[in-house]
Amino acid sequence: MPLLQVNNLSVSFDQYGRGLERFVTTPIRSLSIEIGKGEILAVVGASGSGKSLLAHAIMGILPANAIVGGEIKFKGNLIDERSIKKYRGKQIAFIPQSVNYLDPSMKVKNQVRIGLPGIKSERIEKQEHLFEKFGLKKSDGDLYPFELSGGMMRRVLFTTSMISPDTELVIADEPTPGIHRSALDLVLNQLKTIADSGIGVMLITHDIISALKIADRVSVFKDGCTVDDIPASFFSADGESLENEYTRMLWKSLPEHSFMEAI
Repeated sequence: MPLLQVNNLSVSFDQYGRGLERFVTTPIRSLSIEIGKGEILAVVGASGSGKSLLAHAIMGILPANAIVGGEIKFKGNLIDERSIKKYRGKQIAFIPQSVNYLDPSMKVKNQVRIGLPGIKSERIEKQEHLFEKFGLKKSDGDLYPFELSGGMMRRVLFTTSMISPDTELVIADEPTPGIHRSALDLVLNQLKTIADSGIGVMLITHDIISALKIADRVSVFKDGCTVDDIPASFFSADGESLENEYTRMLWKSLPEHSFMEAI
C-alpha cells in the first residue's frame, strides 16, 4: 500500500470578475501520484503546472474558494481539509516554498524552538543541532528573517519543518532555489538521509539535475495534468529512454544540454 496516493486530483477556483460576473478557473485538471515509504518522488514541470497547488491540496491549505475533486489517501485513509489536521505538522511535514512563512518579528532560533519537544535546555540543544545539520551557524539564530540571505531563510524553513519524531512523509516545495552549492548538497543529503530512514519524500522542484541526484522516481506535470511517471534513471544522456515527448523536451531544454530543444 502506498504511503501517499493522489488519484485524478482537480482543483478549481470560484471567482468573480468585472460586474461581479462569476467564473471558474481550473489550474489542476488531473494529477495522480504515489509515494512509498522511504521513496523520493521528484515532481517537476514548468511554472503553473500545478506542483505547489498539489502540495497545498494535500496539506489542506488551499484558499476558501477552492473546489477540490479526486481523492487523496494517506496510508490508505482518505484525507480532506478536515481530516488532514491530525496529520499536518506531525506525520506529514511541509517545507513551504515561500520564506514569508517565517515571522519577521521573531528571531529565527525562537521560531524553530516553538515546535520542539522537551524542556527549554533540550529545545535549545535540538535547535542548534538542526542549524548545524543545515550549515547554519549558532549566531545565525539571533538574526531576524530580513537579516538572512534567501538561501539561509530556506534552510531555516527546513529546520522548522523537521521537528516531529512521528513524521512519515515530507513534502518539500522548491527548497533549493537561491542556495549556494555547498548548502544545496547539505539539503539534498538530508532529504536522502530522511528517505533512508523510511520516510517518504515529495521533492517539488524546477531543478531536475539536482533532484536526480537523490530521486527514485520523477513525475512530470504539464498544464495541471500528470503526463509522465518514470524511474529517475531514465533521465540520462540525450534522453533516449524518455518515451513521453514533453518529458524528453523538458530534459533536452536544460542549460546542461545546451538548450537542444525549446519547449
